[in-house]
Order: sequence, then C-alpha cells, then structure tokens
Amino acid sequence: MSNPGDADTTPATTTRQLADYLASGCRERSDWRIGTEHEKFGFSLTDLAAPPYDGPAGIAAILEGLHTAKAAEGWTPILDRGHSIGLKGPSSSLGASLSLEPGGQFELSGGALTNLHQTRQEFQIHFAELHRVAAPLGLGFAPLGFQPLHSRAAIPWMPKGRYEIMRAYMPKVGTLGLDMMLRTCTVQVNLDTQSEADMVRKFRVALAFQPVATALFANSPFTEGKPNGYLSYRAHIWTDTDPHRTGLPGIVFEDGFGFERWTEWLLDVPMYFVHRPGEGYGGYVDVAGASFRDFMAGRLPGREGERPTIGDFADHTTTAFPEVRLKRFLEMRGADAGSMAMMLAQSALWVGLLYDDAALEAATALMNRHGWQSLVGLRSEVARQAVNTPFADGTVRDLARDLVAIAADGLRARGQGEEVYLDPLRDIVEGGAPTQAEHWLNRYQSVWAGDVSRIFNEAQVA
Repeated sequence: MSNPGDADTTPATTTRQLADYLASGCRERSDWRIGTEHEKFGFSLTDLAAPPYDGPAGIAAILEGLHTAKAAEGWTPILDRGHSIGLKGPSSSLGASLSLEPGGQFELSGGALTNLHQTRQEFQIHFAELHRVAAPLGLGFAPLGFQPLHSRAAIPWMPKGRYEIMRAYMPKVGTLGLDMMLRTCTVQVNLDTQSEADMVRKFRVALAFQPVATALFANSPFTEGKPNGYLSYRAHIWTDTDPHRTGLPGIVFEDGFGFERWTEWLLDVPMYFVHRPGEGYGGYVDVAGASFRDFMAGRLPGREGERPTIGDFADHTTTAFPEVRLKRFLEMRGADAGSMAMMLAQSALWVGLLYDDAALEAATALMNRHGWQSLVGLRSEVARQAVNTPFADGTVRDLARDLVAIAADGLRARGQGEEVYLDPLRDIVEGGAPTQAEHWLNRYQSVWAGDVSRIFNEAQVA
C-alpha cells in the first residue's frame, strides 16, 4: 500500500475515474518490467523459534542492521507508531522495498527490472545481505509455503496497525485467515500490460492457469511437525480465508470485462481501513466490513460526509487477495515460496507466457481448449495432489508440460537466454522429478526419520 506521505490526495468521485487510475499503469512494450516479491520465515539457529519483533535477536534488530548496511545507498526506514516495519529503497532501487508480514515473515518487494538475469542478481544480493545481518544474531531464514513446525500461538505478531484491524476481522469471515497472516509465505511476480485489451488477455491466461502454478510450486506439506495431507497447505489456507476477496473471480472471463468491470468488483470487496495520520492504530482507522461504494457516496459509517481519495482506492486495492490481482499491473499470487531456483522459475514461467505475443496466443488457445471453468476448478484439488491431480485424460503434470513448453518458447523469443530459469520446472514436468513438497516428504520418511525440524537447515537461504 502507499507509504505515509506518498498517497494521492485527488478526490475519487466516479467508478470511471478509478478505472482510469488502474489503466494509467499501461506501458509501451519497451517499458515492460519484471517485479518479484518473495517471503521467508525467520527462525532461531539454536531452537528454531520464530523471532520476536523486539530484542537483541529480533526482527527489529535485523531491520536496523540492514538499514545500517544500506543507508549509504539511500534506503530509509518505514515507521509505524515509532516501530521500524520495513525499508524503502531510493529511486535508484527501481521501487524495491523490504517489509514485514504479520508473523515476521520477511519480504523483499523487488525493483522493476528488465530481465530475469537481473532478478537472479537481486535475489543473490538480498539473500547475502540478509545472511550477513541475521547470522551474527543467531537467525536464519527459510522460504517455505507454510510454517512447518510451530503453532499459530507460537508466532509473534508484528507491530503494524493494519494487522491489528485484520486480526480482529479475519475470524468473522473464515476459519483460516489468521493462519494465512501468520504462517504462510508466497512468491509473486508483477508484470505490465500495454492496453486494456492486452490486460484482459493476460489476466485471463494468468487466472486460468494459476492452479497449475500452485501445483508446480507446491512447498507446504507439514503442519506442526507432521504431514498435513496437502502438498500446498498454503493454497488450502486461502480457500477459507475470506470468500469476498479471494479466489479466482469468474468476472474476468465475462464478455465486456475490462478496467471498469474490475473496479466494480473491487468496490464490492469489503474494506479493512482508511489511513488517516494521527487516528486509529497508528493512522489506520478500522472500518472493516464497510463498503467502498458507501464511502464514495459519503455514507461510510462513523465518517459520514467524508469521501475517498485516489490514495484510499489504491490502498483498498491492496486488501483484495485473488489468485491474480490487478492494480496498475498484474500480480500472479498463487505460488508457495521455495528455493531461489524455484522462485526464479515462477517469474520465468509468467514472463515467458505473458510477455511474448505468440506464447500468449498459444496459452490462450490451450485455455480455450480445456475451458476456463475446468481450469479454475482445479484450485482445491491441486492443494492436495499438486501435479498428480487428475485432469482430462491425464494429470495436471501433462497440462503443466504444455504450459512450460509455451513459456520456454516465449522466453526464447525474448532472445536473452532466460529460458534456463525454467529448468527446475522441466525436471518436474518432463523428468518426473518431485515437487518441492514431495521432496521434503521423502526426506521426512527417510533421512529425517520423522523429524520435520530438519527442514529449516536444509531449506534456509545462504
């Protein structure tokens, strides 16, 4: 969401105006960029406990250490009621920032980069910086889709005002929302569009095939030290978080879909908050469950007569959590966090599919051949069986094989040698290699002798 002082204060008066705000993100092809966001769990190297916010070996100490290391580059703290909750990069960082998820999951929101080689370098630099700061504090970080060992009660909450509002609201709309907040990690890739028509084509392909991505990147088979019966428990968590703001919205496939229709959908997503400095929880005012439509009409309960700004709408877009999210760019959100190679592969998959016209056309044809309803209908089953989920006359692995081949063609057409980053996916779809989740289950049943705690050492980033 907007950082304090960054919000657009232009009054928001019509749905068309809000749709135009989303459309303003469209770029010429030469300006298309790649942004990758990824999260990982912190843990104590001695007892594997999730680190608290405060203390000599806490999350705040890591942020302080990173700020010290990056201050000369122009990185500045992001504060919430005096607490450091992240770092904002300078303009030279191309929009990169560091932030905290509710349970202390550490997130890099990467810069807007031109190719996947730069994405790999960004990963390597970030992990090296994080290791230099965290290791002397006795902390490590592991990118996994779901916290494999600790209960929800064992995870400390981070001091962010918006999380206090969400924490109170989540149990009212689903049974697993607090688990989503505290015990999941994801990786997402953010990509550009050129026009409304281009956005619609990309959105439909990305949404239809998001369950296939969930299957390929499944990496969350354990809960509180035991197998949980899922390969992507993170994906299962999202099926009972909040039905009003999650899932695979069918409106994307309706005739006439575009920026304005998506805006209409967003207006029906219940609000969490409005940001007003000096009020509420460090500037976050609880309006959870209220209607943004009523806000635009001046009927927001408790704030009657007040109307939103473009900045309020921009913040509201960050509180919708579909598997693909449209802001002023598209966010593909359906994958578990995992190894660096797999997180790079996630970006490579979507860049290959969406940034080349022939690949996008081929992916659209594949979608139409199977029907979008049958594809989005895979969502709940791939959480359990990943690429082994039955589909058509075979399995999702067969569908994924076609999709990875199309992505490889798209990356080759870019002519930058980026198709190498699809190698981990080729191993899964062509060679029958296990998904990350299956790999960990094999380790659990053999080398680990049932000791899930060993996953932290093996999964941690250097």
